[in-house]
Amino acid sequence: MQEESKLESVVVLINAGAGTGSDAGRVAALAQHFRQHGRQAEVLLAHSGAELIERARQAVADGVTTVVAGGGDGTINAVASALVGSSTRLGVLPLGTLNHFAKDMHIPLELEHAIANVVHGQVVTVDVGEVNGRIFLNNSSLGIYPDIVRDREQQQRRFGRSKWPAFGRAVFAALRRFPFLSLELTIDGVQHTRRTPFIFIGNNEYQQGLSTGRRSRLDSGRLCLYVAQRPTRLALLGYALHLLFGQLAQARDFDVLQTAALTIATRRRHLRVATDGEVTRMKPPLLYRSLPAALQVIVPR
Repeated sequence: MQEESKLESVVVLINAGAGTGSDAGRVAALAQHFRQHGRQAEVLLAHSGAELIERARQAVADGVTTVVAGGGDGTINAVASALVGSSTRLGVLPLGTLNHFAKDMHIPLELEHAIANVVHGQVVTVDVGEVNGRIFLNNSSLGIYPDIVRDREQQQRRFGRSKWPAFGRAVFAALRRFPFLSLELTIDGVQHTRRTPFIFIGNNEYQQGLSTGRRSRLDSGRLCLYVAQRPTRLALLGYALHLLFGQLAQARDFDVLQTAALTIATRRRHLRVATDGEVTRMKPPLLYRSLPAALQVIVPR
């Protein structure tokens, strides 16, 4: 019986600021939902990305079979970073605003159905992107988008503005600056010099045309690179909005390249790099690579 319990062990890590994970009563309700599907689950609140990662690492060390991340794409990224390369499976409860990863994996957005998927779904392996040791499940970007995220967060902290008004002000501030990056890209041994306000690196290819900017597969072992070609201010605004809603593939005037790995060099001492919407300062060169089949995810049958 003890071995059977270990095989069925589930730890649910909830971002305390997201959806149903905001208080102890709701945590108890989540545990009850899992029991209704025949599974005992330990539900834990985390108040920061570092706490999410630490709890996920401890669960892996304890031999937990499934670790469930409840929150937005940043939460999913934090938990997944501790699971990459292990035999522990990732379950997803999409409690964020946009939930790009859950949508691409066809995971139900309704909480009850997402819990049922964790218990009854099947396991698949997917690729993970990595830049200088930091992973991304969806995408990474340089240029205008990390600047906008930084400015939005500063306005929220300093002036108490809500997310969307702060985002709007940050976009217009970026348009006034109209920043460009001078970069040297090395892809499959070939160097490409670009001066651009925006670079986007997707974990696998984003769909084109009339799609919603989603990915049809996450197991090609390839990164997809989009480099903006000297846009106007209006086009720059369009790129920011396309990226926010996961529809960048619909924007125009991009160089598009696919590769398993690439290097981005610049004379700047540091660059702000967004990974699944979270911004980090990194020291160039930036070493990007695909980690094929590095993560096990529970998806609908």
